[in-house]
Amino acid sequence: MRWLKHVGGFLCAAVIGVLASVVGGYIVYLNGRPDLRPWHAARFQSEFRAGSPAKTLSEYLAIEDAVFRDLRTKVYDRVEERRKLNRYSAGSLSDPTAYPKDWNRTFELVPTAPKGAVLLLHGLSGSPYSLRAIGERVLAEGYRVLGLRLPGHGTAPCGLVDATWEDWAAAVRLATRHLRSAVGPERPLVVVGYSNGGALAVEHELARLGGEDLPRIDRLVLISPAIGVSPAAAAAVWQSRLARLPGMEKLAWNSIGPEYDPYKYVSFAVNAGDQAHRLTGVIATRFAAIDEGEGVKGFARTIAFQSLIDATITARSLVEVMFSRLANEGHALVVYDINREAEVGLLLTPYAENAPDWFVSGPPRRFATTLLANANPDSRELVAISRSAGSSEAVRETTGLVWPVAIFSLSHVALPFSPEDPLYGAKPPANRRTLYLGQAALRGERGLLTLGAADLMRLRHNPFYAYEERRVLEFLAAR
Repeated sequence: MRWLKHVGGFLCAAVIGVLASVVGGYIVYLNGRPDLRPWHAARFQSEFRAGSPAKTLSEYLAIEDAVFRDLRTKVYDRVEERRKLNRYSAGSLSDPTAYPKDWNRTFELVPTAPKGAVLLLHGLSGSPYSLRAIGERVLAEGYRVLGLRLPGHGTAPCGLVDATWEDWAAAVRLATRHLRSAVGPERPLVVVGYSNGGALAVEHELARLGGEDLPRIDRLVLISPAIGVSPAAAAAVWQSRLARLPGMEKLAWNSIGPEYDPYKYVSFAVNAGDQAHRLTGVIATRFAAIDEGEGVKGFARTIAFQSLIDATITARSLVEVMFSRLANEGHALVVYDINREAEVGLLLTPYAENAPDWFVSGPPRRFATTLLANANPDSRELVAISRSAGSSEAVRETTGLVWPVAIFSLSHVALPFSPEDPLYGAKPPANRRTLYLGQAALRGERGLLTLGAADLMRLRHNPFYAYEERRVLEFLAAR
């Protein structure tokens, strides 16, 4: 038996040695990435935090002003090289402060006689720009609009190194109280949340149902809501802890890239993914706690838009974690299928080929569903396959929508942007002196660019945005 102990000890030591080699090699790899720049290393001491004494929007905006002053002195003023595509090079094409309005800032749009209020919540590493178009559209319908910049966003990637989901949730609570006070208790309060902003809207509503004294939200519009993210977002949190050691600062970053986008960070802090994962865990736990088997009642009436294939979140998790937990109270889920035209289908993975089966079939659900899919394998035309809540019968309707040539799917980042968006849209703006990122057309040898081919190929606008906008307006108008 003694020899077994020796063998066991040897195997244990061998396993530890292998793990140590793997971890050590991974750390060496991470530290071999590009050097950190001022926009990675700066720290903004004035940012809004959970527990902040600020209770009004004007106080929140005063803090935001201080953060942007910090940004100017700690980042812009420390960038020596001048490049046209450096977001932090003053006056460059990518510099958001060089345009008439900086859409990284919180904005409020006020009609003469508002019939309600709409709060816009952007996604992780993004800014209020992402929901600008829908904000301007609902303003035209008579709604007061607040596009909120969440803490850590809109400035520099370093803002997300130490931000928490509780900071974001506290900012959302301040904003809903402001809007509810502005329009009164009788007019509707609507929240439009994109990606992580959608998760924050859901957390707010679950907290209210759980007993927290919060303003009532009448409608929720969720666009690619981050209700379920990859567990890998939490598995890498140890990097943040190691990054506190001298010389290990790069470990605080999942990716370190060139900052060329004026309204979204390219570099991504490990902490940001960890906080998003924590938020989704809170949402799943609260849904499970208050669902007594018949669905959660009293939840704000919700419509969600989701791409069936999404590299960030999944439509299936949106159903399993959230929609399957809701009572039958007028909720709806709209899913965009991928382009299944025969010529494109030859290039799809097996998972992509079979993905819609679980959505269009199965027993009746407590929420309405719509799948936008190819009319047939030989056509790029789309039909809407719809099922009412409580029904197993699917109804097919023509839509007039057609897949554009050379587009095989939507993407997580595409859904809130119109093809007419001047930055991310389908066509460059007439003014060639403005930045355009909608369709990068860079060609050459692989391995030369700091960006991967996947980043350049990713669709940045929604060719079916007009359909989405129409559904949102109908949803807000319905009794």
